Amino acid sequence: AVPVGAPNPGAVYECVRAGAFGAAEIDPFGGAGFDELAWKLSLAADARADFPGIGASKTAAAVPIAAIGASTGGPGALAEILSSLPEDFPGACAIVQHMDSEFSGGLAGWLAGRSALPVEIAEDSAVPARGRAYVSRADADLFISASGAFGYRAPGGEPFCPSIDFFFKSLAGYGRPGCAVLLTGMGGDGAAGLLSLRCAGWRTIAQDEATSAVYGMPKLAAEMGAASEILGADK
Repeated sequence: AVPVGAPNPGAVYECVRAGAFGAAEIDPFGGAGFDELAWKLSLAADARADFPGIGASKTAAAVPIAAIGASTGGPGALAEILSSLPEDFPGACAIVQHMDSEFSGGLAGWLAGRSALPVEIAEDSAVPARGRAYVSRADADLFISASGAFGYRAPGGEPFCPSIDFFFKSLAGYGRPGCAVLLTGMGGDGAAGLLSLRCAGWRTIAQDEATSAVYGMPKLAAEMGAASEILGADK
């Protein structure tokens, strides 16, 4: 927390780099800002409950990751993004798309036909490889383990499966900050996870309203300050 009217950006960034989840501006005399502080503390508690390593030492990472979360209207936006990536893309793309379990394999194949990158289902214990794109299974929640490999847990009770928040939060301990993108969709899944990644030094992007089929998840991310950039799917 920092006093109202006297923020110290340098101190805030140093705290974030050291593992702080975020910052809130408060008025210690008038009470302003304490609701925001309580809200951010609750987000931090949720993140640390799922992944105790957040804010601790980071794991070694083989390749940078571009993490993408999407829901309603997502396949079209995903196709646009993947089609713009070159064959020699220097990182790995990892995609979490809300969908029924029987369609995840079909989505990977459909995206593969529109991308220069190979697109496949993220297999349990597989390590993300440079120049490849991975789609989460739809019957479980994807995460990145401490060893840098993909893993799955049974659905954890969130409204949507696979959970974008759970995946994004798992990346906060990944040793090489990358880029995280939250695309079109209803509800708020992914917004808190995107905030945790921004605080961990990642580049974070939310889709803009003009190109979103449903401006729900990216809108919440923008309102929370989770997105460092607001861009169209074609950017």
